[in-house]
Amino acid sequence: MAETVSPSTPALLASLDPLLREWLPRQRWFAGKGSPVTGFSPVAQTELLPSDGRLGLHHLLVRAHQPPAPAEAGDCYQLLIGVREALPPRLAPALIGHVTEGPLAGHTVYDALYDPRPAEVLLEALRTRARIGGLRFERDPDREIRDGLVARLMTAEQSNSSVVYGDTFILKLLRRVVPGVNPDLELPLALAREGCARVPAPTAWLRAELADEPAEPYVLAVLQPFVRGATDGWELALRELAKGEDFTAEARALGRATAEVHTALARALPTVTLGHSQLEPQVAGMTERLAAAVQAVPALRPYEDGLRSAYSALADLAAEGRTWTAQRIHGDLHLGQCLRAPSGEWSLIDFEGEPARPLAERRMPQPPVRDIAGMLRSFDYAAHSVTPAAPGWARRCRAAYCSGYAEISGVDPRTDPVLLRAYETDKAVYEVVYEARHRPDWLPVPLSAVQRLATSDPT
Repeated sequence: MAETVSPSTPALLASLDPLLREWLPRQRWFAGKGSPVTGFSPVAQTELLPSDGRLGLHHLLVRAHQPPAPAEAGDCYQLLIGVREALPPRLAPALIGHVTEGPLAGHTVYDALYDPRPAEVLLEALRTRARIGGLRFERDPDREIRDGLVARLMTAEQSNSSVVYGDTFILKLLRRVVPGVNPDLELPLALAREGCARVPAPTAWLRAELADEPAEPYVLAVLQPFVRGATDGWELALRELAKGEDFTAEARALGRATAEVHTALARALPTVTLGHSQLEPQVAGMTERLAAAVQAVPALRPYEDGLRSAYSALADLAAEGRTWTAQRIHGDLHLGQCLRAPSGEWSLIDFEGEPARPLAERRMPQPPVRDIAGMLRSFDYAAHSVTPAAPGWARRCRAAYCSGYAEISGVDPRTDPVLLRAYETDKAVYEVVYEARHRPDWLPVPLSAVQRLATSDPT
């Protein structure tokens, strides 16, 4: 590896600019779809392998500019740019383009994570706790990383990129990054300290400390043990649905796993009490999101008053003196964020929270019911993904999940129906807007939940 930062960042970025403008918006993890990229500004550039040999590797943090946002407000993306004279056929899906001018003129550049050799460079840097430019490769000193593990990129579409090393580790490389403490590292580390086996403990991680930026370091990647032979909860649920198999035992086990994670997080990190003054802004946010959703999706209008009543009922309880406990939670829990090992044990993964929300908001204590509502909605989605839909399957899974949760936590979420309805309503409203924008064919799924939530009276 090279410790120099060469060629110069502006010259390198200028030569890549026209290629990145075309390539970046096509990536699944690009957050600014629907608006053209008009340019880039450098945040940091580090050369990990010199480009004067057969293979070069550049680590870039770049800010993408999109109108009408001001230049300083553009999203920052982490890119690993591989450089070769010619790209072998096996790397064709990774192509970014052919550079015609600047320091890399005459070379081909590509997404280096598709290539085992550059991906293995990252693992070796983590193993040796390397420091290269502003990059800090760190690991738990009590956890070993074997060398020689072969890398392969996971090709499933997601909001980040993941590389598996020899079925031993998985590296999650964050693509859209912001400075500050990232919950995807913070929470698994806290759970590891508590001895919670439901979440793979971080083995190593990558941060960027930038001398010319006053902001906190960026968390760029997290390495965790790979759960061999695991099936994610969404795939497993769909498989069982297709076979007509019962899923309640798995749903109950998932409820128990969720409660174990919640109780461990409550021990590890501070909790707060939510009274009227603390809950008021949360209810106001729910109400504002509903109003915006109704404007965006007219199909919500017939249900607006009923949905708003879910929030006002919660506000009324708070005004009467009712309080709730808030703590750190997963923040984006659904079946796809859960892994079932061949042993039958469930693990929870991806503690980043909803990436579109500000980092400070994702790190705020929340009622655990927010996670629970997300999982209950996920059962509903699974039940509507088959033909004919299986609403009875979803009802049984929802009940089993809540029962399993109560077995560990001592509290059944259904015993606080006003709180549960408010958070499930907020989630369903979000889903309506998402589906209307991205997957119109799926819109009937959250709309069916909206109809139920708007007409229910938990009191």
